[in-house]
Amino acid sequence: MTKLKIKSGDTVKVVAGDHKGSEGKVLKVLIDKNKAIVEGVNMVKKHTKPSAQNPQGGIVEKEASIHISNLALLTSKGEVTRVGYRMDGDNKVRFSKKSNEVI
Repeated sequence: MTKLKIKSGDTVKVVAGDHKGSEGKVLKVLIDKNKAIVEGVNMVKKHTKPSAQNPQGGIVEKEASIHISNLALLTSKGEVTRVGYRMDGDNKVRFSKKSNEVI
């Protein structure tokens, strides 16, 4: 299993693919598939049958997953950065390789 450098709650930018340039917050990371669901990116229309929660049914727009390799983490200033790890006292922290700040 590979270590993913993006966690849910991170702000990311799409660097490749149809949605290149879009930014959003990571809602969920699918570790087994190496994918993430990003808020407002890769929206798809899903046809739903009428149910107890949604008696009308119809077409719902929701986010589809996007591969981790197409995402880059953003710093607090909004610039794209790579992620590194270092020991900060007794605990391991992620840091931005561009600005050297702890994420």
